Amino acid sequence: MNRRIMTITGIIVCLCMLVSCAADHGQGGTTVPEDTKLTKELFAMDTIMDLTIYGFRKDGKKISEEELGAVMNEAVQRIHQLEELFSVTKKDSDVSKINAAEGKPVTVSGETYELLGQCLQFAEMTEGLFDVSVYPLVRLWGFTTGEYRVPAEQEIREVLGDIDYKKIRLAGGDQVQLPSGMQIDLGAAAKGYVSQKLMELFRERGIESAVVSLGGNVQTMGKKQDGTRYRIGIVDPADGTSLYGTLEAEDQAVITSGIYQRYFEKDGKTYHHIMDKRTGKPAENNLASVTVIAKEGTMGDALATALYVMGEEKAVQYQKSHPEIQVILIRKDGSLWQSTELLKKQE
Repeated sequence: MNRRIMTITGIIVCLCMLVSCAADHGQGGTTVPEDTKLTKELFAMDTIMDLTIYGFRKDGKKISEEELGAVMNEAVQRIHQLEELFSVTKKDSDVSKINAAEGKPVTVSGETYELLGQCLQFAEMTEGLFDVSVYPLVRLWGFTTGEYRVPAEQEIREVLGDIDYKKIRLAGGDQVQLPSGMQIDLGAAAKGYVSQKLMELFRERGIESAVVSLGGNVQTMGKKQDGTRYRIGIVDPADGTSLYGTLEAEDQAVITSGIYQRYFEKDGKTYHHIMDKRTGKPAENNLASVTVIAKEGTMGDALATALYVMGEEKAVQYQKSHPEIQVILIRKDGSLWQSTELLKKQE
């Protein structure tokens, strides 16, 4: 078996948004250049994250370097706090406590309760194609452990019996209850939720322009200092590293789900991590990646996964009935469909 796991994300931000951050960006470090920009790189939630906040404001006043530093420290602490709640591998996380409860109700944090509630709403919106209870299936294929395998049909059938978001119960007092045998993973929406919470924090602290890339889940706030929108690059799924094209974003999340991001090969066939619970196997269609542009990171994160599982025809229909989002579909043959002329292909 050729076992290869890809961690390249669907969005290139620091190289392509053209806000001159690359020259200031030290590995794991923090810098404050003359234009009162503060950047930070860190590793959390199993991915590299890049945060950039600006000190300029529309009223002409500037936020001091000290104030920017304090806001950035708050943002980093917030990321780690939410990771401790949402991690499926950390023993003391809310998610691990829910999964280990064997059918008993568990009281969780307000953030976990809120995110899980939103995930259940997205499950309803997508007829269950986004489902946080698919975790045991992802684990069965080895995508959570690194021990990749193609499970037998009987194993798949046994796991599918415990996958059904409708059986998740939310009660007063931030209580969550799963049937015995069911387990969840909030990872398919967690980074989008975190990016949204970071934007809320920045606004509360008086920041008017910022961009964060949480493993490629990009969310922007405001415009750059020169009045232009942020420019985001979308990865070409054909190789997972080069640039397919760019788009501009302002006060939006830009989130991609692609089959090149995590996969393994066995007997000449490639198996990716985006599971279709209807078959118990990786979703099969003509798409290589789906990018969703939305106002809210949580929605964009969840829908990028669900629309890939739907396939092109239903994904297009879904977008047309939900104009609050924009969608970019890149097919396996390299061709493109987009809901509006957002993406400019790389020459």
